[in-house]
Amino acid sequence: MTRTTTGQKGISRRSLLKTGAAAAGLAAGSGAITGFPTIWAQNPITLRQFGTGVSNLNAIAEKCKEDLGITLEMTATDSDAAAQRAVTQPDSYDIADIEYWIAKKVFPAGVMQPMEVYRLKYYDKIVPLFIDGKLTPDSEIAQGTAPHTVGFVEAQGSATFATEPTDWLTMVPTIYNADTLGIRPDLVGREITTWADIMDPAFKGKTSILNIPSIGIMDAAMIMEAMGEITYADKGNMTTEEIDKTIEFLIKAKADGQFRAFWKSFDESVNLMSSGEVVIQSMWSPAVAAVRAKGIPCVYQPLKEGYRAWGGGLGLAAHLKGARLDAAYEYIDWYLSGWVGAYLNRQGYYSAAMETAKEYMSEDEWGYWVEGKPAEGDILAPDGKVMEKAGAVRDGGSFEERMGKVACWNSVMDEDRYMVRRWNEFIAS
Repeated sequence: MTRTTTGQKGISRRSLLKTGAAAAGLAAGSGAITGFPTIWAQNPITLRQFGTGVSNLNAIAEKCKEDLGITLEMTATDSDAAAQRAVTQPDSYDIADIEYWIAKKVFPAGVMQPMEVYRLKYYDKIVPLFIDGKLTPDSEIAQGTAPHTVGFVEAQGSATFATEPTDWLTMVPTIYNADTLGIRPDLVGREITTWADIMDPAFKGKTSILNIPSIGIMDAAMIMEAMGEITYADKGNMTTEEIDKTIEFLIKAKADGQFRAFWKSFDESVNLMSSGEVVIQSMWSPAVAAVRAKGIPCVYQPLKEGYRAWGGGLGLAAHLKGARLDAAYEYIDWYLSGWVGAYLNRQGYYSAAMETAKEYMSEDEWGYWVEGKPAEGDILAPDGKVMEKAGAVRDGGSFEERMGKVACWNSVMDEDRYMVRRWNEFIAS
């Protein structure tokens, strides 16, 4: 690894790897020796990982064991529980698989350790969205907690986020997506083009939004701006007045019977949509796929105002050291080496290392999931079931089209505590 960092003075630790002496000094488990597995089959290591259900998947743990000899003990929670556990139970995990807005809450608490960029084999393969906030050099940085703003710290012992890339990552990015509304095209009865459509009186009692405050408030902001109710200076960092106006709007809509439910889990959203109780709602891409897998029409609807995005990554617990730390770095290298990225891409998410993921996908799969091309053959889910028939085109088009239309990222606001209290008032109303 010889990547240099903007603003870095002198010789970085990564540049020292150009010398044979430095390379020879690295231990077998450090990741400098390429190829999997290294030593873990002979020296069993168990890593405890927790995070949301989108990426704490049994298939990943099984493949990790097969390739590395490392046992992953995975625990899946919802986002709020993940944020709480990360801070209050730091000795209960080794790997935190969390979203970047959660990292903004967690990392300053000192329960996670910065990661040394020079030890990451695939750092140069990470999409620039996580390095400087831009999909392309001409991209505008979206509102909210963009991952790059909480992606680096100044030094090894620092818990303060850096304003530009450094040699120390808070987390290694792994997964992300551009979220929008899911709809039942057979039941909505018309074209859906805007976030405002969820408030159409025609859908009274048949809509739902996500009940995770830091995410749900962003969906509400997208809806309210689309309706012309308010223009936020920054949807991801509302003032108390903006929060009040948003919550009062939601409370009134709830009192008027606009919402059928407020979901927290993947399964809840799938059940609401597949049953027909809800015809338009906040949704995640794999949940839309799960409804389709039941033979029920469901669309992840592109909207003219753009998408609400999120990103997640793997972070290291502060207590990790020695062989367990070496194993964690090798696990993370493996995670970005391609197999997992392809697995996540096939679920409708995106890999943080798209170049390596491509090597584990067929040309047709890559064309459908990433390039927005019509499928030449049937598109299979990771479990081998047919997800889309030949000729299908991914909702929203290509990777560039979808991630290039991000209006805001999931966020932690300066007034987060006030926002959460007011959100809970809305849910209880």
